[in-house]
Amino acid sequence: MAARNAAAPTTVADLEDLKPELTALRRSLHQRPELAFQEHATASRLAGLLTEWGYEVMTGLAGTGLVASLRAGSGARRLGLRADMDALPIGETTGLPYASQAEGRMHACGHDGHMAMLLGAARHLARTRKFSGVLHLIFQPAEERGFDSGAKRMVEEGLFKRFPCDMVLAMHNHPGAPVGQFLTRSGSFMAAGDRVFVKVIGNGGHAARPQLATDPVVAAAAIVMALQTVVSRNIDPSQAAVVSVGRLRAGDALNVIPGEAEIGISVRSFSPQVRARLRERIVRICESTAESHEASVQIDYVEGYPVVDNAAAPTALALEVARALVGQEQVIGDMPALMGSEDFAYMMQAVPGALVRIGNGPADGGRALHNANYDFNDDNLCVGAAFWSRLAETYLRDA
Repeated sequence: MAARNAAAPTTVADLEDLKPELTALRRSLHQRPELAFQEHATASRLAGLLTEWGYEVMTGLAGTGLVASLRAGSGARRLGLRADMDALPIGETTGLPYASQAEGRMHACGHDGHMAMLLGAARHLARTRKFSGVLHLIFQPAEERGFDSGAKRMVEEGLFKRFPCDMVLAMHNHPGAPVGQFLTRSGSFMAAGDRVFVKVIGNGGHAARPQLATDPVVAAAAIVMALQTVVSRNIDPSQAAVVSVGRLRAGDALNVIPGEAEIGISVRSFSPQVRARLRERIVRICESTAESHEASVQIDYVEGYPVVDNAAAPTALALEVARALVGQEQVIGDMPALMGSEDFAYMMQAVPGALVRIGNGPADGGRALHNANYDFNDDNLCVGAAFWSRLAETYLRDA
């Protein structure tokens, strides 16, 4: 390998000698997925590596979360970089030689790759020390939980009081964009995500004598149809929002009118005002529609992750570093906002931050996120690690 220029910023080529190690590490993590707040073996393994490389490692935040810190030089700035660790309850169907060894669990969202990219940067920065300031690497559990998540708990347990940061950034892979392409935007980037669980309560009976029953299936069906008007008729057309019914369950036998039905709803929005209006209308429609069918409802409205709102300065830094690393043509700085949600939003509520996406290649053939055939693209490992390394070198410097 050619000798490095100690003064030059990191390039992708500077990480190429680590590619076999990072690939093996990523695939090993892929084989051993752990669900939210169960990432004990994963956290232990990461802590061991980071300690070996010279980081001061603190474990136990939010149960399985850890923070690895490294100081170099005399700079006063403090930078936080975050990767998520948890897997999903999905049975893998890739047939890959390194497929998940845990039945019913897999890294179907690329968190194995997110960890490996940040570990690559950790390894590189530990050996080069081409920065001046304090670097905090945050490995977070339970991003996929949907509520009371790892980021939320880490912040509540004093993450940024114990490890003060002036700026915090995270990266997520993005199937459908070319490998190694960076995508982000300033301002609202990913939606707030809420979940609604509705139990429609009727009075069961014989299917041949419906007049003696109160049918919760009909009431539930009417509720589902009425919910389709919430966004189209109650939300300003210039505002983005989604109300999707993902669950509708009732009964088992064809000749029985069940006593209850269940509706599960996913709600997405970008504005606090829109979020509140969605809740108001959804609750009102469920209650009034059920009443019109002489049924009743029990509603559990669970507010999930907040909006991912990229701050201007961290976003500008990420774009500057990405353009210098891979070229202007491989950087999208005005990516359309995404209706998906991310619990990194909790960290960004506490510290100015930005979330960046990195292209993972084609999403066809079932290679989309949360799909049983998904796999992280290992060609991103050196690109992502170089991005994190160069970002740390750019931001952490003597004032």
